[in-house]
Amino acid sequence: MAKWGEGDPRWIVEDRPDATNVNNWHWVEKNATNWSKDRIKELLLNLKVEHEKGTCEIKEITSIEGEASANNRKAKLIFFYEFEIKGVWSGILKDDVKSYKGQFVIPNLSEENDASEIDVNVTADKSCNEAHELKDIFRVEGAKLIRTQLEKYITDLKTEYGQNIILPTKNSDQTKTQTAQSVSNKEIKPKVELNKFVTSETSKPSDVGVRIHTKTLTMTETFQCQSSDLYRALTFKPMVEAYMGSGITFDATKGERFSLAGGNIVGDFVELIPDQKLVMRWRVKTWPPEHYSQVTIELSDKEGTTTLNLKQTGVPEEEVTKTKEGWKENYWNRMRQIFGFGGRIF
Repeated sequence: MAKWGEGDPRWIVEDRPDATNVNNWHWVEKNATNWSKDRIKELLLNLKVEHEKGTCEIKEITSIEGEASANNRKAKLIFFYEFEIKGVWSGILKDDVKSYKGQFVIPNLSEENDASEIDVNVTADKSCNEAHELKDIFRVEGAKLIRTQLEKYITDLKTEYGQNIILPTKNSDQTKTQTAQSVSNKEIKPKVELNKFVTSETSKPSDVGVRIHTKTLTMTETFQCQSSDLYRALTFKPMVEAYMGSGITFDATKGERFSLAGGNIVGDFVELIPDQKLVMRWRVKTWPPEHYSQVTIELSDKEGTTTLNLKQTGVPEEEVTKTKEGWKENYWNRMRQIFGFGGRIF
């Protein structure tokens, strides 16, 4: 076993009672799904909306579909949550004795949206004026209260599941004194390392109109995970940021553009088939202006192992080796290290 001050610090077992996840190096995940569903139901059920024209109340939460987790990678907390919530509301106008009911759907409770951006879609079971009036009360005033309650859920999730996931290290006191200086360096390190592969001192954009000799690059990689996990790592922005660094532009939707590594890698999405296939127009900034390759990634899994086949057409001939090296070092190897896709960790 390595001693303090010797060898790669990532693998040094510290003098801690648990001796697990040394230096917070590996990707650690806490499943927060069941807790989240219970907490959301607790916050929303029986929520009352008081208005000068009447009162509405959430009578039932009929379904909460989705998942949530808290993750630690190298002492950085990342929260994932995505839910669709359905329920029943009821209301009664003032000076009226009859109540009316309806349904509501919250389709986009997700870490990709602020609480203020959460949608609340409301319908009424009846088509009379009274029902529509109550529906409008719930749609406007009720939605505000729902967003406030779900903002509490987000805060509670981070409080409840942010504890004890980042473990203390032997040098934690010393580390705290260096935090301010190291944060900015830590943020840009992935970009700096990636730039070693996508740029060089001799690489300059070719003149427009020059004929470009291209080749096709192919790769086959194996990952110890389900295809759905690997597809998520390729298309879910918080996970992409974990190995590409923050400050990226990324929305895995057909026709949307992306920009990675400080703008060194850009392109757009052509086709996405969840858990199976991803097609992109893709280029490095040192390539001839407006010249894009086409990247096709296909995934197939078998018994917990996923095979990734990459085909990249239109790569400038002199860039093939460097591009292949970039995929391997900056995508595949980092994904294996960060998400534990390279093998089991004992």
